Formats: sequence, structure tokens, C-alpha cells
Amino acid sequence: MIRRSDLKGYKAKNMPDRTVVTMFADDTTVYLSKTDNITTLTQILDDWCRAAGAKFNIAKTEIIPIGSLAYRLKVVETRKLSDDSTEFPNNMNIAKEKEAKRFLGAWIGNQTNQEGIWSPTIEKISSYLARWEKTWPTIEGRRIILQWIVGGMTQYLTNVQGMPKPIVKRLDKICNAFKWDNEG
Repeated sequence: MIRRSDLKGYKAKNMPDRTVVTMFADDTTVYLSKTDNITTLTQILDDWCRAAGAKFNIAKTEIIPIGSLAYRLKVVETRKLSDDSTEFPNNMNIAKEKEAKRFLGAWIGNQTNQEGIWSPTIEKISSYLARWEKTWPTIEGRRIILQWIVGGMTQYLTNVQGMPKPIVKRLDKICNAFKWDNEG
């Protein structure tokens, strides 16, 4: 329904077609152009929900403006895609500058703090390694634990987000301290 609608969505220079919607499991991402109207989208979603017997959770809706800084700030301020479009409902959150939103495990937004995005992962790794430290693992055990914990907790986020150099250095320090039992 959305792809066949009048919504213009997002079209980059080298893309053959416009992108209006992407779906993965129960996550739906809709791309609106500044000429699109939120009313058109909500009507489509309401029709789909009625037909499917589903309920759309509008309170979980996140809007991340893209475009120039001036345009993004105007969207946040006016809660509209353009001067002649309908205002976004108050229960829809519009991401401000530097505010990251979680999307399929990645953190996206405008001018986000990439190092800050990694803080929860670093804390979780440190916590797990501290717990493992209490079991007095051998050097071989430490190697396996590092591969399992650090590799497992960083691989996906690194793939979708990238890992800033200060985070690499911090993780190296944490890993070396664990590997050498804080004696290295």
C-alpha cells in the first residue's frame, strides 16, 4: 500500500527508484520527502491496520529529519515537513540534533556522539569480564573469554555503526588488562 501510494519518499541521485518503506520483522521504516504529508501516511497505516486486524503503535514512532541543518531544525521546531504540510501528532517524537535513535541495533541521528553510543557496550563488556575474572581463568581461558565476550558484543555494532578510534583504544586497554590479569 505504501509503495503504491502518492508518497514521494527518498530518492538519492544514483538510486534508480525512490525508497518509501523498508521492513524487517516487526520494524517498519517510512521515508517521507518534504513534499509528503503525514496525513497521507497515517491514512494508509490506518487502512492497513483495519485490514490486518493490527494496531499501529504511534507512540513508538520516531522521526529523524534528514537534509540541511536549517531544514532539520525547522522540522523539529514546527513539527512539519514543510510550511504547507500537516503537523506531526504530539505523541510522535522528532529527534533533535545530537539525539541518537536505535534502529535495528544501530544508533542513527544527526551529529550524534559516536563514542557515547558505545558507552553501554563498553560498560557491559567490563561488567562481564569482571565477573569472569572471579573464576580465575587460565591464559587460554582468558583468550577464549575475550573472543566470546568482546567479539560477540562488538561485532554487529561495529559492522553497522563503525568503531571510533578512541573506543578501539579503550577496548584494547580493557582486553589487555583482562588478558594479563591486570599485571601487563
